Amino acid sequence: MEEGASPAHRVMFPLSVFKTKKEAKIPLAMVALSDAPSAQIACDAGLDAILVGDSLGNTALGFDSTIPVTMDMMAHHVAAVVRGVKSSSRPDVPIVADMPFGSYATVERGVENAVRLMQLGAHAVKVEGAEHQERLVDDYIWKGNLLLEVLRQTGVPVMGHIGFTPQSQMVLGRVVQGKTVADASNLLEQARLLQQSGCFAVVLEAMTAQVAHKITEKLLVPTIGIGAGNGCDGQVLVWHDLVGISGKTLKMAKAYAHTRQIWTDALRDYQRDVEEKVFPAEDNSWLMAPEEFRTFDELTERGWVEDDFDNSDPFADE
Repeated sequence: MEEGASPAHRVMFPLSVFKTKKEAKIPLAMVALSDAPSAQIACDAGLDAILVGDSLGNTALGFDSTIPVTMDMMAHHVAAVVRGVKSSSRPDVPIVADMPFGSYATVERGVENAVRLMQLGAHAVKVEGAEHQERLVDDYIWKGNLLLEVLRQTGVPVMGHIGFTPQSQMVLGRVVQGKTVADASNLLEQARLLQQSGCFAVVLEAMTAQVAHKITEKLLVPTIGIGAGNGCDGQVLVWHDLVGISGKTLKMAKAYAHTRQIWTDALRDYQRDVEEKVFPAEDNSWLMAPEEFRTFDELTERGWVEDDFDNSDPFADE
């Protein structure tokens, strides 16, 4: 903030936290979630950044992969998370939105969909993979990703994503990446190309810890790990895994609470209280003033209510 500038005139750059924490060598904590209340809690708890990941297809929508997630689904959840962040005590927490399967099959479609997510309130988008093309430009060979280049020119910040990329699981053939020298070298080259293409950060998913650490050492931009060891510049976990809602914990995750059992116990207690008429209690109800109810009771006893209203059984056979 400029000297003498008031907070009301401060220009906020939410994504700067990625660079700031890398330079300070303090790992960044990011969480992937998809609804307003969770976003509000995450911000109030002090998390550095939020990813609205297409993993919501598994965690919130019941799909067995991220492939069925559409742009309309992502837009719905991004808008909800934006509202949650804005209602928190830290409304400037950065929000990164996943580009779902097929949403960037062409450059034109990718730009249109990325702009849509930004207009909903995301600060950046995340794109899986590191496909690059070579073109002859002014007598030299240009190597890069045209989509990322156009997004950069459009003003859309991009987070890259390499390693295990769920949208490509049908062709990868395995989860853990970076087990061989050839594979590790390819991952390092992908990371360098993403940095060269203007990505402000790169997610490293499900790769050997040594390779992720080496990539982190070689890149100038931050790396965010998920199942990639603790040598990255930051970590991201899925909300449902982190707070223990998921039925099982993946190797790459850690449940810091076991709230699934808390929710289950609460629902069972609720059902019991309803069946035993313990809930709702008087504290959960509104009562008429005694004189008003007395008059109403007298009217019903005289048959006034029965005469003026149809009390027939709506489920009776015609």
